[in-house]
Amino acid sequence: MATPGTRVISKAPDKGIFPLDHEGLCKQEMRLYMKCLMTNNRENSKCRSEAKSYLQCRMDNDLMQKEDWKSLGFHEKEDDNVKNTT
Repeated sequence: MATPGTRVISKAPDKGIFPLDHEGLCKQEMRLYMKCLMTNNRENSKCRSEAKSYLQCRMDNDLMQKEDWKSLGFHEKEDDNVKNTT
């Protein structure tokens, strides 16, 4: 608990802002990813293809900065049908 008169200094996220998808541009991809997580007991390693599709949609619609897949934790050897942004 902060004492009166002291200021709490917060740190911005490392990747900057992450705008909300108010228009629902990536709603389908988000739902597929969430469904995969629920089906697989929240093990995100089993939903990497869905996660990549969701992130690709966000990058394509300027809802996040375009990033290299490797910097997002994806590797070239992963086999999925999502196009590469770089």
